[in-house]
Amino acid sequence: QVQLKESGGGLVQAGGSLRLSCAASGRTFSNYAMGWFRQTPAKAREFVGAISYSGHSTYYTDSVKGRFTISRDNAKNTVYLQMNSLKPEDSAVYYCAARTVYSGDYYYTGESDYVNWGQGTQVTVSS
Repeated sequence: QVQLKESGGGLVQAGGSLRLSCAASGRTFSNYAMGWFRQTPAKAREFVGAISYSGHSTYYTDSVKGRFTISRDNAKNTVYLQMNSLKPEDSAVYYCAARTVYSGDYYYTGESDYVNWGQGTQVTVSS
């Protein structure tokens, strides 16, 4: 089973940028499709974006398209979430998640698609 640990969260002003990292350990990272989700106290956890195991395919929820970018470095066992033009409504705890891929270079958008989760990192965007 892969272990995941997020980092890079913090406090930023609206319009600013942050890059979150998710470091994986325990299994062959390139066998995993990865996703980012976020959650606030008032909302259920929601999908942010996903990347296939090769990194060739990505997908984003509409509210972050054009502002957020997911990438991965399989040699470093790390997936990244570059967040630009941040808005106060982006404030949340951000989680990375992993899913074993047995065939096909797909991304996955559902919370139930993922088995392994990190503990989350807080992002706060001030207005």
